[in-house]
Amino acid sequence: MPICSNWLHLTPNKFYAHTLLVGFTHRHVITPTRSRCFARAVTSESAMAAASNSVRVAAAQMTSVNDLAVNFATCSSLVKEAVSAGAKLLCLPEAFSYVGARDGDSVKIAEPLDGPIMQRYCSLARESSIWLSLGGFQEKGSDDEHLHNTHVVIDDTGNIRSTYRKIHLFDVDVPGGRVYKESSFTEAGKDIVAVDSPIGRLGLTVCYDLRFPEIYQQLRFQHDAQVLLVPSAFTKVTGEAHWEILLRARAIETQCYVIAAAQAGKNNDKRESYGDSLIIDPWGTVVGRLPDRLSTGIAVADIDLSLIDSVRAKMPIAKVSSKSNF
Repeated sequence: MPICSNWLHLTPNKFYAHTLLVGFTHRHVITPTRSRCFARAVTSESAMAAASNSVRVAAAQMTSVNDLAVNFATCSSLVKEAVSAGAKLLCLPEAFSYVGARDGDSVKIAEPLDGPIMQRYCSLARESSIWLSLGGFQEKGSDDEHLHNTHVVIDDTGNIRSTYRKIHLFDVDVPGGRVYKESSFTEAGKDIVAVDSPIGRLGLTVCYDLRFPEIYQQLRFQHDAQVLLVPSAFTKVTGEAHWEILLRARAIETQCYVIAAAQAGKNNDKRESYGDSLIIDPWGTVVGRLPDRLSTGIAVADIDLSLIDSVRAKMPIAKVSSKSNF
């Protein structure tokens, strides 16, 4: 398959970007150079050292529909692209496996985690030797009328390492849009979850959780998270207003990387998702993004654990946080 590459060099104190066109997808890689781009938080020496202490990750962007097979085929293609890019973890968005066209469709297809749908993704991770973050799987609930919106992390041997059930449910009257009542068919989770991985300690959340900073504070200061995962299906209206600013705020206030895989475009006649999958570093800088916020593809960036340590050492908010008593 022919690959067209196109390099865009910015100033020496910024970033360089590399965009690859592979088939029908674009991959946009933004990598930090030796610079002052973290406002003196990172020296040039630590930036050079980071090159040998980094792990590549990918955030997917896709438009799921009401067809399990079609969505699996799309996810399989994204996995192949991530593996080719050298990523050790691919993050897929909320509702990666299915978006219903009618109310109640998602509950009808919901399965337990040991059911055939999730097992196909476990096999995909094992066969591709890659970790997968599957954010927003329709896990069967306690009765036939409810499901759990479950974030599943699978390791590169195909084993489920951790699960998180979405705590904050999307019961919202979107300005100029439709009314959503996720709680009418979804049971809220109760537990905050973090899990160790080769990419660092991952903090698991889903979509609407993003508007509740306290869960991210707990992931950072009580669960020692280094990388926050925010698989999402933001609406077009709310995404245009708040998506990037909320993600960058969570990265800055926790001094963590944030990986936000996103649904994009028209999922059906009733649903349009904002898109714009992002990877953000602990200084709040966007380091991975697709050129087109509505295309199907992956954003790729390198997670540098030494950068996390450096930012936290130079601005030690954890010390102040531990003394606070609000």
